[in-house]
Amino acid sequence: MELAELQKLPFKEIIAYIDNNFEYTASSFKNGALMNAQNENQGSAKTLYFAKQNNLSVEDTLKLFAEHYQAVLDDKEVSSHQNIRNFMQNGWEGVVFEKEVLQRK
Repeated sequence: MELAELQKLPFKEIIAYIDNNFEYTASSFKNGALMNAQNENQGSAKTLYFAKQNNLSVEDTLKLFAEHYQAVLDDKEVSSHQNIRNFMQNGWEGVVFEKEVLQRK
């Protein structure tokens, strides 16, 4: 599937695409000042790792968060979706994974 097609999908379908095409290993990861444990925010982990593997820009990566990214854009004062907000501020420089998360099936 092309990136442009993926970016038109709801977030749950993007996660389904990743799940259907990659073996997943849960990992803790850092996103700016936010530490995510191995059992937290794994949708963000999958999305960010997928985007990193595919050398996506910050802008293209944010689009993969679909309606959640739009919610952040619509209300910049709310503190929800902290991984998206941190990624908007820190970009790829702020993202560090403890281990490899995705392997193509």
